[in-house]
Amino acid sequence: MQAGEIVQILMSPEGRADPYPHYEAARALGPVAHIDGPFYLVTGYEEANAALRNPAFGKLRAEDPAIVAVLEEHPSLGSLGQSILSANPPDHTRMRRLMAAVFTPRRTAGLEPAIAATVDRLLDEIAKEGADGRAVDFMERFAFPLPVSVICELLGVPPQDRPRFRPLAHDLTASLELMNDFSELGPADVATVELEEYFRELTARRRAEPRDDLISALVQESDDPDGKLSEAELIANLVLLLVAGFETTTNLLGNGLAILFGRPEIAGGLREGRLPVSDFVEEVLRFDSPVQLTSRIVDEKDVRLGGVELPVGAEVMLLLGAANHDPRRYADPGTFDPLRPDVQPLSFGAGVHFCLGSALARLEAATAFPRLLARFPGLAPAAGQIPVRRDRLVLRGYHTLPVVLGN
Repeated sequence: MQAGEIVQILMSPEGRADPYPHYEAARALGPVAHIDGPFYLVTGYEEANAALRNPAFGKLRAEDPAIVAVLEEHPSLGSLGQSILSANPPDHTRMRRLMAAVFTPRRTAGLEPAIAATVDRLLDEIAKEGADGRAVDFMERFAFPLPVSVICELLGVPPQDRPRFRPLAHDLTASLELMNDFSELGPADVATVELEEYFRELTARRRAEPRDDLISALVQESDDPDGKLSEAELIANLVLLLVAGFETTTNLLGNGLAILFGRPEIAGGLREGRLPVSDFVEEVLRFDSPVQLTSRIVDEKDVRLGGVELPVGAEVMLLLGAANHDPRRYADPGTFDPLRPDVQPLSFGAGVHFCLGSALARLEAATAFPRLLARFPGLAPAAGQIPVRRDRLVLRGYHTLPVVLGN
């Protein structure tokens, strides 16, 4: 099978549901494989890690008139194009420096008591809803509200506004997927426009009445005479911080719980403190990454990756989910082993675009799992209710995950 055929399968419902067999088919072509024209596929851990860290690999620059036209036609793509996610240095450096101030290790660690309190509150609510053996959707009742509460507190989003974000984020994230037809972006565009309008109104309120939150701080930077952050960049990055702030953690929580079902010895080890929860979280990130794919553009001449010479302008598709299963890096990668040594998954990227909120996502998961398992030792899949995966490749997770609390 050729690389182009594998990519088409990965873009299909079958490939999105379970990409791992197709990653292995791609791996058989080598750690770096030519797809067609300027496109390349990377499955190797070493090669993907190198590309993420090499400044010769940048983000797509919207200079081609055809690309500009697409960005202008689709607000979802245009918003991403204004954000830190799509920026190259020096713009990326400027924006990241401003936003990194709220994600310092000290401030992140200081959130643990508040996260634990939120976890316990959600578990109380689940206990009431799941009484008498009634099924509870873990995604709706826990995996979404926990991280959205945390990121919204950081941003300064009022509690009453938070429930509306899950469907909007679901629609918006379609703009991150591989696609052949941009006409499919209608719902993503509508969601983006609604979120941008929401943040325009909220930033206006924060200009009038500043608070001790990230929005107020970024508004101040946007209004600075030195022009550190444009208004368009401000709104685009607030949308990104909101969505990215809970999407990956929601998927991490759901993927992790699904892995625990059928592995009672691991669940027991976490519940009783015999198994380090941080090791468990790292192995979840490796085994079933919440982020499966990212891409880069080759910006310099004479660039080689995995022994393959890449021309300037080549678009390199980095299959992070495949890299995390590279047998050259991890022995028996298809086995879930929370005691696996030296686990360093690429799920949050690497290099200048390393995820700002990665430490926060890890902290939320490490706080949540032991408390969840201790509170509900009989937690199990709900009989007769099949979990539903999200129809996504790039952001891999569950749409629903019905559970019963047990005795």
